[in-house]
Amino acid sequence: MTLAVLGAGVMGTGIATLAIGHGLPVIMVDLDEQTLGKARGQVRQQLRLATLMGSFPSGIATGELTVTTDIADVASVTAVIESITERPERKAMVLADVSTVVTQGTLLVSNTSAIPIDEMADSVARPEEFLGIHFMNPPYLIKTVELIRGPRTGDAAVAAARSLLSTLNTKAVVVGDGPGFVINRVLQRMINEAARIVQDGIATPEAVDAVFTGCLGHRTGPLGTADLIGLDNVVDSLNVLLDRTGDEGYRPCDLLVAKVKAGEHGRKSGTGFFEHGGTR
Repeated sequence: MTLAVLGAGVMGTGIATLAIGHGLPVIMVDLDEQTLGKARGQVRQQLRLATLMGSFPSGIATGELTVTTDIADVASVTAVIESITERPERKAMVLADVSTVVTQGTLLVSNTSAIPIDEMADSVARPEEFLGIHFMNPPYLIKTVELIRGPRTGDAAVAAARSLLSTLNTKAVVVGDGPGFVINRVLQRMINEAARIVQDGIATPEAVDAVFTGCLGHRTGPLGTADLIGLDNVVDSLNVLLDRTGDEGYRPCDLLVAKVKAGEHGRKSGTGFFEHGGTR
């Protein structure tokens, strides 16, 4: 089994780390050679961290990472996971391209966090082979995912996805299709309201998260979670949810928009709602 990962950003490198740590060879595709160069180092670093935390089975040799800017290099893979930025038009373009490169029967997955699967299925050559797997960040530590079956997804694709996730020692929770699915339908609105509370001067980011961790037992608060996701990704997801549902509660608040414009994207930039000790 060989896995292709499209996109060398935070989630792409995390998914690659998960697969390599379970012995699968990975071909990572990105248009930016500099990004691919950084991705190699990030995957090595994440492999060390995950190994120290006991995330991988013992006695299994790590898989090989190959990086490329040419999507044609994934023609013979077993499965493809698209993990580029949460922009519908960009995902549609990439999915259309890769679906004509791979052979019939190849599992095609989008790691989307909000865009409906059936909407993206319009772009692929064989919609019955396409579904969504929403990995959490970091995927090599969080071992449960949303598996989203679109209306046109076939039984064989679901079975192939379950087999892949079993190899990755990751639990699938099957959910239906729709904007934001389960997690982000709830989480992104919560993040938006938490940011609005800070914007309105009702509480500091520290106080907001302390209430959630101390009173509700959450491992991280909504704003710490937002920094982990990436505030740019949060805004993109909120815009998708706003556009697909028409619910004004998903309109990104001014503070979130301002932070993204200022380059304050969270952990990956070194600062967001909290300081994270410099850029990655």
